[in-house]
Amino acid sequence: MDHFLYQGGNLHAEDVPLAEIAAAVGTPFYVYSTATLERHFRLFDEALDGMDHLVCYAMKAASNVAILKTLAALGAGMDVVSGGEYMRAKAAGVPGERIVFSGVGKTRDEMRLALEGGIRQFNVESEPEMEVLSAVAVELGLRAPITVRVNPDVDAKTHAKIATGKSENKFGIPIARAREVYRLAAGLPGLEVIGIDVHIGSQLTDLEPFRQAYLKLAELTEILRADGLDIRRLDLGGGLGIPYARGNEAPPLPSAYGAMVQETLGHLGCEIEIEPGRLIAGNAGLMVSEVIYVKSGEGRDFLILDAAMNDLIRPAMYDAWHDIVPLIEPEAGAEQRPYDIVGPVCESGDTFAKQRMMPQLSAGDLVAFRSAGAYGAVMASEYNTRPLIPEVLVNGQEFAVIRARPSFDEMINRDTIPEWL
Repeated sequence: MDHFLYQGGNLHAEDVPLAEIAAAVGTPFYVYSTATLERHFRLFDEALDGMDHLVCYAMKAASNVAILKTLAALGAGMDVVSGGEYMRAKAAGVPGERIVFSGVGKTRDEMRLALEGGIRQFNVESEPEMEVLSAVAVELGLRAPITVRVNPDVDAKTHAKIATGKSENKFGIPIARAREVYRLAAGLPGLEVIGIDVHIGSQLTDLEPFRQAYLKLAELTEILRADGLDIRRLDLGGGLGIPYARGNEAPPLPSAYGAMVQETLGHLGCEIEIEPGRLIAGNAGLMVSEVIYVKSGEGRDFLILDAAMNDLIRPAMYDAWHDIVPLIEPEAGAEQRPYDIVGPVCESGDTFAKQRMMPQLSAGDLVAFRSAGAYGAVMASEYNTRPLIPEVLVNGQEFAVIRARPSFDEMINRDTIPEWL
């Protein structure tokens, strides 16, 4: 469920007409619903009721500080994968004890930043990383709390580019080697082993891969405890999918996920961490764009928008589907026709949809890309010297620009011309 509905024939974000935001900030832009962000976080938090737990929002999905602050006010922790994300979490007022540092390539500087600023744990992914983290912690006179990310070799049955739990993926250490890797970690002076981490992929629409991974995790917990390790925290990652196309079968609800976690891991008495990102932010955001031209081609018509692949790259990168709807609600039974929906960037890959059935549209009409709150603005670029598009947060009848569109001068003045030119 989201809070983007037609009211009086006009698409709204909560109680604000999207056309009103377009008139104020121009197109294209991203818009997020506070009510949807809060609702989705609470669904996860309530799903783990009865278990000691922390929901750590995966910031890579959407990392605007206003979004982080909205979730932090509800008690969310943060899952970060870079020093920059760590600093964003701190800027949003999230204390270090609620920040988890994930990622396969943490640098010494990032480790030092988090150790000095406070950190809940590092999810480490290799023996070399352990050794470097231990050395950095010893230099600072500290011990770094860690989990080790294990790769359970479970097929998440998701897109190859967002699968992370199979043996050929770059993430984690093979579960078959976990005991020897944990022995190494326990012997390093700058580390404190506190738990185990697993994450098998993103946009999962079935609970069975999770179940397989968590059963392996439960078995490993018992083995490591028998080896004398105090395994008291299990980081289960994220990955639960969202419905991108209306009418498609919905992925499992957080409540079903929480029941499965209780069933597979509840007997261990561990604190549970989960790191949802897409399910919290995905359906909480839209991208709004204007039709520049309607062009007739050889056997097809094109809607040419002012948004492009640099603003929303998911269709070009993943062949991802986003429902695209007009801001003016079509009449019941209105005739539809197929369009190729494209942007203005000089690449054939700048295509959002092919032969998508839409009501007849004209230049100047506005359209919204649904389910664009996750991996939209965060993956945007300034390709073709196109400014990053604004982000807007709605709360009831109010809206605020939470990231402004830069001017061309601001973009160009970031370049520095060498003295010899």
